[in-house]
Amino acid sequence: MNNELTVSSAAKETLPTVFGYIGIGLAYGIVGKASGISPLMITLMSLITYGGASQFIIVSMLVTHSPMVSIILSAFLVNSRMILMSTTLAPYFQKESLLKNIILGGLVTDESFALGMNKLNYTNRKLNFAWFNTVNWFAYLAWAAASLVGALLGNFISNPEKFGLDFALVSMFIGLLYLQLISDKSIKFKLQLLVVGFVLVATFIGIIFIPANLLTLVVTLLACAFGVVMKHAFFQFCFFDNFRIRNSNLAIQNYAVCYFKKIQVIRGCC
Repeated sequence: MNNELTVSSAAKETLPTVFGYIGIGLAYGIVGKASGISPLMITLMSLITYGGASQFIIVSMLVTHSPMVSIILSAFLVNSRMILMSTTLAPYFQKESLLKNIILGGLVTDESFALGMNKLNYTNRKLNFAWFNTVNWFAYLAWAAASLVGALLGNFISNPEKFGLDFALVSMFIGLLYLQLISDKSIKFKLQLLVVGFVLVATFIGIIFIPANLLTLVVTLLACAFGVVMKHAFFQFCFFDNFRIRNSNLAIQNYAVCYFKKIQVIRGCC
């Protein structure tokens, strides 16, 4: 990554994440075709719903003839995390028009959000419409194209897990998480690792008590609160630095920036 916020830089920086879209998009298309859905409907769902994980849930619920209200509610709950991500992104586009904000918010994905948060470490905490919109459109088109190809290949590939396609998205998030950890110099590395550990524990415990549709949102909010509290404790009474007292007049950082990616990695591995 570099400090340029241009269309060309966005295209270059988005390219590595495209392979993740391709892998999981192919898997979705294959699963959809195996469930009896036509390639046209699979592609239209990717273009209109554009929900990633929620599309897998919609397919499974359609196969079991679930009520339409249940399908809509389930898709909303799975994608409710987008509200948190859009809220985090909103301050960086305050000077843009309402229409541009709607376009960005309507096409934001887990990956484009993560990429944008990483980009902030190189641009003095700035983003613009041209860069982020390019990232979103690359993701949108790659997902739709991969879904169509997967649906067409569905007659030949009955088991996508055999080729490791189900792990493509998890692999991409591991890479994005690594980049966030090594590039964000505004937060102590030990503190980041501490919150990663918290997310691990909270996720594995949450799986027992919290529905999967809500787990990501709940653990993200808990991680944000935990990060804020630990940052104050870290700078004022630093357990990791021989209990030396430090002055803390720094502003609270927004921990929703990166911890959602950690949850995606953990959930994908479970």
